[in-house]
Amino acid sequence: MGLLDGKRALIVGVASNRSIAWGIAQAMHREGAELAFTYQNEKLRSRVEKFAADADSEIIVPCDVSSDDEILAVFEHLDDYWDHLDILIHSVAYAPREQLEGEYLESVTREGFLMAHEISSYSFTALADAARRMMQGRKGAMLTLSYIGAVRVMPNYNIMGVAKASLEANMRYMASSLGPEGIRVNAISAGPIRTLAASGIKGLRKFMSHVEEISPLRRNVTIDEVGNAAAFLCSDYASAITGETTYVDCGYNSVGAA
Repeated sequence: MGLLDGKRALIVGVASNRSIAWGIAQAMHREGAELAFTYQNEKLRSRVEKFAADADSEIIVPCDVSSDDEILAVFEHLDDYWDHLDILIHSVAYAPREQLEGEYLESVTREGFLMAHEISSYSFTALADAARRMMQGRKGAMLTLSYIGAVRVMPNYNIMGVAKASLEANMRYMASSLGPEGIRVNAISAGPIRTLAASGIKGLRKFMSHVEEISPLRRNVTIDEVGNAAAFLCSDYASAITGETTYVDCGYNSVGAA
């Protein structure tokens, strides 16, 4: 019997087989959850169709999170397949590449600031509000993905760090708002992983070597390990955990100096 037997989960943000969202999807599928997926645009559709098939799912829905109409349409489409939803996974973040290098004040712009917050933080709010109707009375769980750059300055992370700080605060307010409905909201702050999104951050390889040298476990985390933590946090075994950011980073966040 799996941790998530009988649960239905919507995964928003799978882009490649190296993405954290795919690690979460694999873990949830292994633990017995039925899955549905979104894809951002037609370019990614065939790729997400393959991932869905690998997870024994036929449910894929277009969703550009910058569009309220598309977000609402996701759940209208899900209604054709499911009469309820138990889990929402938000794995979406974006900032213009040119704002992820150099000094913060030299790179940040008004347009980039607004875009990073809209896509990386507000989209979680919009998805949650649209999903809550299908999650009523289900002991539902919502989960987003953060990074230590939300609470500490990290080289070249710049505006994304500010957006992740917004996301973590957003998660806590959402947990307070949705708690009376029995819906829990949490975040995982994963260590650096060489995903497509992370590849846009200059110096990633060097930083991952640094984590290997000083983290207590002397290595980097994998998408499978993040997926396992996500499966637990969205299971009934974590029924009293909400409003929390859980670090899954081989202990790197606990180290002050090495």
